[in-house]
Amino acid sequence: MKMPTFVLASASPARRSLLESAGIKAVICPSDFDENQIKMRDATKLVQVLAEGKADAVADFLRTNSHPQVPNPKACLVLGCDSILLVNGEIYGKPKDAAEAVYRWKKMRGKVGELYTGHALINTKFAEFAMEGERSIVRCQVTKVYFADVSDKQIAAYVATGEPLECAGCFALEGKGGFFVDKIEGCHTNVIGLSLPLLRQMLRKMGYDVADFWR
Repeated sequence: MKMPTFVLASASPARRSLLESAGIKAVICPSDFDENQIKMRDATKLVQVLAEGKADAVADFLRTNSHPQVPNPKACLVLGCDSILLVNGEIYGKPKDAAEAVYRWKKMRGKVGELYTGHALINTKFAEFAMEGERSIVRCQVTKVYFADVSDKQIAAYVATGEPLECAGCFALEGKGGFFVDKIEGCHTNVIGLSLPLLRQMLRKMGYDVADFWR
């Protein structure tokens, strides 16, 4: 079976690296979806709507525009993801600046957060039809994150690196932020940007074996 082109609707280096390390070479096509238009308090619904919005926007773009790495726009799997951190009932995305990152870390330290990542997988083969389960699959993965009780000095030093300014929840598990996480419960790749086990299940539901993408 000829495999579809795998497209990642994100400019996230962490998500791209995760896919590459797992054997999937994705075409990177960032979405222009306006996340600010979505306002929800339910964390699961929020990340699912955002992930689907990103994947839909890229699928629509590919149907009407040529892309040098996408030979057939009707033979693509488009993956959209979005992550947020929930701590004490408060939703955190990317901090707007260093001051907000410091403020958040002072509230997060010593606490347990939940990292939510929405995953939306769209098969452009069925994009013209409303066939749920074939055209698109939308899921959410949740992982508990136990933050260390770090000092003010450590928080200031970490924020000064710039790393937390680029991450949902103000930390990167695979980077310097890993020093400030005591443990996690659940899927660790979900904290980095996407859940590889969940992606495997979504591909299987669409009729694909993840191992086929390794060739």
